[in-house]
Amino acid sequence: MAARTDTELVFGGTAARVHGPGEDLLGRAAESDEIDDRLRDPAGPRLLLVRGERGIGRTAFAHATAERLRAGGIAVLPVDCVPGDGEHPQLLALRLVMALEEHRSAATKRTPTRKPAAEALSAMKHDDRPAMTEAVAAALARPTPTVVLVDDAHHADAESLVLLDEVDFDRVPAGIRLIVTAAQHTAPAGPSPSPSPLPLPLPLPSPSSGSGSGSGSGQAMDRLAHNRSAHTIALPRLTLDDATAMVAQRLRSAPDADLMRRLHELSRGIPGALDALLAEWTAQDAIRTADGHAFLGTGAPVPLLPDHDRYVTALRALEEPCGTVATALSILWPLGRPAEALVASSTGLPAESVTDGIRTLIDEGVLDELPGQNAASPSRGWMFRLPLLAHTVRERLGPVKRSHLSAAAVEALWAGGAAQDPPALPLLEEADAQTYLPDRIADAGFLVDRDRAVTELTAAARSLYPDLERRGMLRWHLGAVRLIEEQYDRDLAILRSGQAASGCGDNRTARTAAEWLVCGPAEGLDPQAVHEAATLLVASAAAEQDWQALSRMGTALWWEGLPLSAMATVSGRVQALWQLEKWQEALTLMLQTERVWQASPVSRALLGLFRRVAEYVLGRPDRFTRALALPEEPDLDPRKAFAFNIATFDVLLGIGDLRAAANLLSTRKMNLELLPQHNRFLWHHLNGQWDEALALARRLLVNGGVLNVVPGHHLLPARTAAILLAQGRPTSADRLISSVRGQVNGPLEHVLDHAEAEVQRTLGDLGRAEEVLRRGLRAADERGSFYGTDELLASLAEVHAEAGHPDRATACLERLDRTAEQMNSGRTRLLHLLTSGKILGPDSPEARKHLHEAVDLARSRSQPFETAVTLLAAVRANAGPAPLLHEAYEHFGEMGATLWRFHTRTAMREAGLTVPGRSQATAENEHLLATLLAEGLTNRQIAGVLRLSEDAVANRLSRLFARTGMRSRTEVVTAVLKGTQITTNHH
Repeated sequence: MAARTDTELVFGGTAARVHGPGEDLLGRAAESDEIDDRLRDPAGPRLLLVRGERGIGRTAFAHATAERLRAGGIAVLPVDCVPGDGEHPQLLALRLVMALEEHRSAATKRTPTRKPAAEALSAMKHDDRPAMTEAVAAALARPTPTVVLVDDAHHADAESLVLLDEVDFDRVPAGIRLIVTAAQHTAPAGPSPSPSPLPLPLPLPSPSSGSGSGSGSGQAMDRLAHNRSAHTIALPRLTLDDATAMVAQRLRSAPDADLMRRLHELSRGIPGALDALLAEWTAQDAIRTADGHAFLGTGAPVPLLPDHDRYVTALRALEEPCGTVATALSILWPLGRPAEALVASSTGLPAESVTDGIRTLIDEGVLDELPGQNAASPSRGWMFRLPLLAHTVRERLGPVKRSHLSAAAVEALWAGGAAQDPPALPLLEEADAQTYLPDRIADAGFLVDRDRAVTELTAAARSLYPDLERRGMLRWHLGAVRLIEEQYDRDLAILRSGQAASGCGDNRTARTAAEWLVCGPAEGLDPQAVHEAATLLVASAAAEQDWQALSRMGTALWWEGLPLSAMATVSGRVQALWQLEKWQEALTLMLQTERVWQASPVSRALLGLFRRVAEYVLGRPDRFTRALALPEEPDLDPRKAFAFNIATFDVLLGIGDLRAAANLLSTRKMNLELLPQHNRFLWHHLNGQWDEALALARRLLVNGGVLNVVPGHHLLPARTAAILLAQGRPTSADRLISSVRGQVNGPLEHVLDHAEAEVQRTLGDLGRAEEVLRRGLRAADERGSFYGTDELLASLAEVHAEAGHPDRATACLERLDRTAEQMNSGRTRLLHLLTSGKILGPDSPEARKHLHEAVDLARSRSQPFETAVTLLAAVRANAGPAPLLHEAYEHFGEMGATLWRFHTRTAMREAGLTVPGRSQATAENEHLLATLLAEGLTNRQIAGVLRLSEDAVANRLSRLFARTGMRSRTEVVTAVLKGTQITTNHH
């Protein structure tokens, strides 16, 4: 099968690439309509100003406008201003006259009697302002329709801008227009909505405070904006929706909500900042794509803007003390107005210099002044207009300067109070109050009170657990470790840091911390702490999928010589064997060491759970089933109790017992939204909420979280592949399965074998499907595992029946029957009933009886997909009334199972039923056919998937091309990969 190139869904995803902007200027529809309306109006303004802050996209907007004008047959003359132009008086005026005259001469092909260009050059040479004014007026007054585009006029000389303001535009012909773009460093009049907890800066009270450089050019531009012949279009920041559309355009993938939230927070919706962020994150390979969606990798740090970036160069271009003030404020701004005095005391600058520096930074669009509660109140302080720039300036500070500034902030906030007291200074509401003080304490290090620092860092880190976005919890724990000198306390802090790292997905740090403690714990360290370190070591090795290390940890030899208690050694070995799915070895070890692990409440609860799960997997479900009705262990720490409940929840979802899983959620008061993502994926999958399930799966696949910490480690990729297959995407399903295979000495892969076999069956390769299913059963049998074998047996029985081997099919069915009796599982029982009904045939009374029972059982289990599959099978075997197909059709439609919905339509027509929604059915058929093409399938393979003849497939393709206007497979594939809806009026 051909591989898809753009929307791969594989383990780890693929690196995102930034593409240039498309033809559409996103987020500027209203402003584009406004400028077009003004330009089309003969009585409209002769002078149009396009203004906005740095990076807002003035040039792109003006150029898009110019392209529309040229497309309409209107000449556009570009005049670009560059830094340094302001040092040459009347330069812009001269260039305007020359551009107009050159165009007029080319248009009329006549030598003019008057030469304004020569007059303008002479006026500039002699600094003759009246003559230059007359030359400009003459150039504008001669009626040759054109639009002059002056870009970046904030770099222009002030004298030319003043001269333009003095032109009598009423005398300028209607065909002559000027479009002038210029920076205006005031906040947008209508701040764009943002999901950030930091509100956007409010507009400054006066536009004159931020008009570029604050020099004469800026003032002249403000004056020009008030000219009665001028109209100003201010470009606002992008809303979250517009920014999302822009990022989707740049990445050619739909951005994840978390990625967009981070982008919008750091960029404030400024297009230039968004592009800078995307460029840096993609260069770091921090943005990954899966299945046409883009995600930010877990723990991806905020990037630093490079030296050549527009925001960095603008700040560096300012004279001192601006750079020093900005550097200090990158640390101190959250303190509000008191930060001004702290900047002076921390840097040694005079107070007046700090004040002047702040004012210049505001004028240049680096800082925003935060207004007070009302017009009469003084400002509350200042903040960086662009959070990304603040981050860059702060992170580029040297360690010594950063420590001293942070210590100044900490001392100001503590101001002699106790650790429990509120800060002496309230932080600005725009600051992140949860992270600011602990960040500063961690940076200050030994420059502040060590004991108080450790106490506050530890408390702050605990309050942020599990910190999946890595806002600071792990950093604060590690900061506390550096400040602790006594080894006993330090080892406890290292354990906390390792557990914190594990909680936020930093498995490497977690493993390093655990290895440190396991290999040399402090004398007298609590045995329970050492036990937890051993547990953490095994868990982090499993999370890193280091199966070789886990294999060594499963032996007694690996633990010999380590200064650990017997309880820690036994627990560590058992957990290693459990992660490797060596169930019988784990049970044997637990039986031999029962007195050891029963001695502690924690190990008794943990290994008791392991024993129940291991016995269940090995075909002894009684202890696990009885434990579901028991209350929680009363002496367990809430976090450990939660972890144990999660493991039980996973087992229930893995065996398809949705009702028991829901009951566990209810009785143990577990909030679904607070569960790990892989738990929620399995929940949504069984509930038929496949859009939600796929969204979680993509994120987990990109971030490497493809393994469950329970039997059937590969449930997530296997169930995801099943969804893709049901949607008509066999190639994507096969690629996903292949990408997570091949773990040497790792856990069983038989759930992947079942998923792969279903792909092969769909493609009509029964021989390969049989081979894969047999391989999965052999691997499970070698370890004595019953878990997941019911699906393998059911599929293998059907494969044998379809291949014409009834004896083999019956043998599989008999084993499946014995498995159902032994496991007492609803799913296994349903699979047995359904498989026997299919194999025995439509003329068998026993088959009809089994399928009647299967329908009742499936409905009682309340899982839409298996219910719909059961209904379809019952009708096809004449074991249920034909109208049941309508119910199955609705279920498949709600889940988006387009391939199953197609086969149900076929069954409805065969049963003489009317397929509802003819036009919708046609659209679905075309979409499914296009999807199969995009999957790289040949006509023969498509025929096998759809159970049609090759001629029928060829005819359908011809009709698809005729109705959509597309001419080739390549065009269809491109439309699918871009997410374009395949409809009859596509063109």
